[in-house]
Amino acid sequence: MNSPTLKHIDLPIDGMTCAACAARIEKNLNKLSGVEAVVNFANEKARVNFDDRQIKVNELINAIEKAGFHVAPLSVQLQLRKMTCAACAGHIEKALNKLPGVTANVNVATETAKVSFIPGLASVDDLIAAVTNAGYEAGEVSETSHAEEKARRLAAYQAELRLFWISVALTLPMVLQMGGMFTGHGMEILPRWLQWALATPVQFWIGKRFYTGAWHALRGGGANMDVLVALGTSMAYFFSAVVTAFALDEHIYFEASAAIITLVMLGKLMEARAKGKTSEAIEALIRLQPKTARIERGGEIIEVPADSLQVNDIFIVRPGENLPVDGVVVDGASSVNESMLTGESLPVHKQEGEKVFAATTNQQGLLKCRATSVGANTQLAAIIHLVEEAQGSKAPIQRMADTISGIFVPIVVAISIVTLGVTWWLTSDFVTSLIHAVAVLVIACPCALGLATPTAIMVGTGRGAQVGVLVKNAAALEHAEKIRTVIVDKTGTLTEGKPEVTDIVPAPSVTADELMKIAASLEQGSEHPLARAVLDSAQKMDIQTQPVKDFSAITGSGITARIDDTKYLLGSPKFLTGQGATVDAEQIAMLQAEGKTVIGIAASSAEGVKIFGYLAIADRLRDTSIKAVQRLQAMGIEVVMLTGDNAVTAAAIAKQTGITEYRAEVLPQDKAAEVVAMKAKGKFTGMIGDGINDAPALAAADVSFAIGAGSDIAIEAADVTLIRNDLMSVADAISLSRATLKKIRQNLFFAFVYNSLGIPLAAIGMLNPVIAGAAMAMSSVSVVSNSLLLKRWQANQ
Repeated sequence: MNSPTLKHIDLPIDGMTCAACAARIEKNLNKLSGVEAVVNFANEKARVNFDDRQIKVNELINAIEKAGFHVAPLSVQLQLRKMTCAACAGHIEKALNKLPGVTANVNVATETAKVSFIPGLASVDDLIAAVTNAGYEAGEVSETSHAEEKARRLAAYQAELRLFWISVALTLPMVLQMGGMFTGHGMEILPRWLQWALATPVQFWIGKRFYTGAWHALRGGGANMDVLVALGTSMAYFFSAVVTAFALDEHIYFEASAAIITLVMLGKLMEARAKGKTSEAIEALIRLQPKTARIERGGEIIEVPADSLQVNDIFIVRPGENLPVDGVVVDGASSVNESMLTGESLPVHKQEGEKVFAATTNQQGLLKCRATSVGANTQLAAIIHLVEEAQGSKAPIQRMADTISGIFVPIVVAISIVTLGVTWWLTSDFVTSLIHAVAVLVIACPCALGLATPTAIMVGTGRGAQVGVLVKNAAALEHAEKIRTVIVDKTGTLTEGKPEVTDIVPAPSVTADELMKIAASLEQGSEHPLARAVLDSAQKMDIQTQPVKDFSAITGSGITARIDDTKYLLGSPKFLTGQGATVDAEQIAMLQAEGKTVIGIAASSAEGVKIFGYLAIADRLRDTSIKAVQRLQAMGIEVVMLTGDNAVTAAAIAKQTGITEYRAEVLPQDKAAEVVAMKAKGKFTGMIGDGINDAPALAAADVSFAIGAGSDIAIEAADVTLIRNDLMSVADAISLSRATLKKIRQNLFFAFVYNSLGIPLAAIGMLNPVIAGAAMAMSSVSVVSNSLLLKRWQANQ
C-alpha cells in the first residue's frame, strides 16, 4: 500500500455492547481492500486508514452497517450571515443537503442552520465551505460565540441604522417635491443633475448590500429578495440617468429608486428589531444564571466564577441571590422561587436533603448546598438546549411556504418582464410599462412567507419555556393542536406518585408486624412506587427486612421469593388467585371501593398457597387533577385513564376526577397497545406519563407528554416535557399549540393574500413603485409583529 495515499478518519459507532462487537466490526473493515482499521470499544470509535483510490468512505460505513451497527451522526449548529430573506435560507439548505451524509434545516428567523452529518463523509469545515460557496458566511455556534454573535448583530444593526438616516437625508429632498406621489408625476423643483447626485450614493453606497446579496445569490444558483430590489431600483435609476445625461424630454424616477431603497432598509431594521424580540424568552433564561458563586474551600468562603464550580463543591447562597448550579441542600432552610423554571408563582420550601436548581432565587434563609450538576448538565442548561432545538426545527406546515419561497423570485421576475412587454404593447408608452414592471419587482416579498412560521414557533416555544412547557420540536407544537383524546396514566400523573400504606389486614394467625416484615423483605430493592410505599411504612414501624433468595418478578402482577426455606408470593389479588390462593373477595372489594390498591401476601407450600394478609395502598390525587380534567373536557378533549389497578379501584378514581372512560388492569407492556388501538379508531392521541414503563406508550402516541419529575427515559421519549408535576400543564401546552398555529395561519394568510393582490395591482399600474416598496418593507414587519402578539398568551386560561 502506498502510504502517501492513505487517508485517516475516526468513525463514532452506536450499538456496541462488548469487546466482541468491536472485534466483529474490525474484522469486517479489515476485509476491505486498502483498509487498516482498529476499533476501540472503550471510546466507541473506529480509527480507519484507507486508500481512497481503492475504497470510498461510504463503503466503510456500509461495512459497519452490515455488521449490525450504526455510524452515529454528529450535529452542529451554524450561525449564518449575509442572509436577507427566506429565499436565502432555501439556497443555503440546498447547498448543505447536497453534501453526502448531510441533513440540514435553516431557520430564517434565527439565521441559524441545524446540521446533522456523518463523520468521514463531511466535516464542519466542509459545511462552512458549502455555505461560503453559496455566497454567504457561517461559523459554528458555541457558548462564547453566542455572546460574540449578539455583539456582532448589535454593531451591524447600529451601522445599518446610521446608513438609513444618511439615506433618509439624501432621499427626503427628492420625495418632498413629489406633489403627485401616488401617480408618480410631480412638479420638479430640484435640478435633475442635483437629483442624480443625491440618488447615486443611495443607489450604490447605501444600496450596495442589495447588489452584493443579489450577486451572491445568483452565483450560488438561486435568486432572492435582493435580486428584486436591485433589479427594480436599477431599472428606475438607470432610466433616469439616461434621460438626465441626454437631456431627454421624459419624467425621471430618481426619487422612486432612492425611496424604495430607504423604505426597504427601514423595513429590514424594523424586522431585525422585531426578530430580536422573538428570542427574548431564551435570552432571559440565559441571563438568569449568575456569573459568580460563593464556595467553601479550606474553611473559607471565596467568590469564584460560576462556570468553575465542580460536582460536590459546597456553595453558599444568601437571601436574594440566584443559585449558580443544581445541587442538594446540606444545611439551612429557605423558600426558593422556581417560577423561572416551572412557571409556578408560589415559592417552594427547601430544607436539608432537598434538590435546588440553577437560576432559581433564594428568598429568605442562608442555604449551604452541594453541587450535583454543573455547566451544561444543569436543568436550566437542559431547558435552554431544548428550547434552542425546538426553535431550530421546522414545522410541517412550513414546507409549502419553503417550496413557494424557493421559486418565488424567478416567477416574479418573469411576471415583471411580461408586464413590461404587455403594457408597452398595449399603451405604446415605454415609461409607463417600465414603472409598472418596477412596481411588480419591488412589491413582491418572499420574506413574509419565510418568516410566517419560524417567528411564531420561536415566540411560542419561548413562551412555553417560561411556564414550564418544553417542546422538543416544531412538529410537536403543531401536532398538539390536533389532539382530541388525552390518555393519562393514573400513578404519578393524576395522583401525586407518592403512595402510602393505609391499611394492614393480617390473616388471623399473623401479626401486622410479621405481615409487614415479609412484605418489606420481598419488596426491598424495587423502585416501583408501591414497593417504596411498603418499605417506607416498614421503616416507620422500625421493621428490619430479611435477606431473600430465588427472587422472581412478573411485570405488572407480582413477585415470588424465598425467605429462609419458605416461598412467599406478593402481588395483586388476581395474581394470587392465579397461583392457587383463595382470597377474601369481600374484604378486597371494600378497600378497592375507596380507591385503594390492594396487594396480597401469601406463602406457598406442599399443602397449597396460604394467604398471610393484605396491604391497602392509596395515592392521593393531585390538587389540580380534577380542574385539569374539567379544563381539557371543556376544550373538547376526551380524557382516558389507563391504570394497572383493578376495575373497582379504577372506577373510584375515575369518578373522583370526572373521567368517563378508563381501562383497568392494563399491564405496562400493554399500554402501548391501548394507545395504538385508540389511534386505529381515528383518534388523534396525546399520552401523558412519568415513568420508565410509560416510554413505549409515549412513543406510540401522536403527541407525548412527560411529567417533569418523571424518569429521564420518559422525558427522552416525550415530545413535550412538563416541568411542573401538574396535569394542568397539558392543557396549557395544547392551548399554547392552538394559539401558535392560529398565528401561523394568520401569517401565512396575510403573506399569500398580500402577494396575490399586490403583484396584480402593481402589474396593472394601480401602485406607484414607492408605495409598492413601502408595502413590501412593511409586509415582513407585520408578520413578525403578529407573531410577537403570542407573548400575551397566558397559562391556566
